[in-house]
Amino acid sequence: MTRNWWIDNLRSFITLLVVAHHSTLSYTTFAWFNKDAYITSTHPIVDTTRWRGLDIFVNFNDIFFMSLMFLISGIFVVSSLQHKSISTFIRDRFYRLFIPFMVGVTLLMLLAYYPAYYIAHGKHDIKAYIIDFFTVEAWPVGPPWFIWVLFLFNLIFAVCYPFIKKALHIPKLFLTWYIISWLVYVPLAVAINPEAWTGIGPFDFQISRMPLYFWYFLLGVIIGRARDIFANGAAFVKKWPLWLVTSLAVFVLLKLSETPLLAMVERHQLSLLQATLIYRSIWIFSCMMSCIALLTTFKSITNSWWKSLSANAYGIYLVHYIFVIWCQYFLLDFNLPALVKALITFVVAVTLSWWVTSLIRKNSIIKRYL
Repeated sequence: MTRNWWIDNLRSFITLLVVAHHSTLSYTTFAWFNKDAYITSTHPIVDTTRWRGLDIFVNFNDIFFMSLMFLISGIFVVSSLQHKSISTFIRDRFYRLFIPFMVGVTLLMLLAYYPAYYIAHGKHDIKAYIIDFFTVEAWPVGPPWFIWVLFLFNLIFAVCYPFIKKALHIPKLFLTWYIISWLVYVPLAVAINPEAWTGIGPFDFQISRMPLYFWYFLLGVIIGRARDIFANGAAFVKKWPLWLVTSLAVFVLLKLSETPLLAMVERHQLSLLQATLIYRSIWIFSCMMSCIALLTTFKSITNSWWKSLSANAYGIYLVHYIFVIWCQYFLLDFNLPALVKALITFVVAVTLSWWVTSLIRKNSIIKRYL
């Protein structure tokens, strides 16, 4: 079977975006820290050094990168089910997703969040920290939230697959992509706080985006069956420069719309509901175009040269938060620009998490999970 290196490379690129995203959250102008329960903070470490330019980077990433991660995670689901029984497929996903999730959300997140506890309480007390971690902070999930949700999506799809396998296609992909994305996201984002999370223990999720993420996972499944969409030489793929420019233009439009929409609400030219509907409609279009731009770009211009990063991307995703938070903690007392601190954190986190992952994957048992 021919390896789809462009998908592996795209997955690893998104992993780098995740690390970069977390590396910059400490230095955004909207960052804040709650000493009573640090898990409610915007980030476990919040620096006094800020830069508005990082706000834009974080906002841009936040719109699309996890949706795209779910999409590419769904691409090979059908081909896997065609070669395995449903029970074998679920068992393999349990080993590949659920077990790493439980290790990540307990051991790895315990290592990661300690600096936040120390800043909040001003003392080193391992026992008190562990108790606080599982009680006051309610077992914070951190980045591994994606893994348990992906396991859930795989489980739901595998159970339903025998009944829907003949219906996995959508006509007029471009238009349907936007309409369904709008339907599963915008009404919820209008009805509730679009940033709100909920869950039981470490099984947290962002309420407004759960249906959107599931739709993007299914979209990946559909794209995985209709390989001709991203076939070599396909007209859709050849237009990757257009999609790239369009994605950036839509994001700029989204940011430029914020002030005029608020002004129109204040002048009673629009209701808050109308303004929110307009904004979220552009938001979901930005999400879609960014995903299309990266899918077509990586299909067109990348090859198998990124093999090491691709092979270790899953492990990097699992362990990077430890290095991000500890690096940001050690940088607190240094008088450096916010962008410099963010870049240092990113380089340190990528380098160390890459090295640790490649090292532990030499163990055949661990490699089975990573």
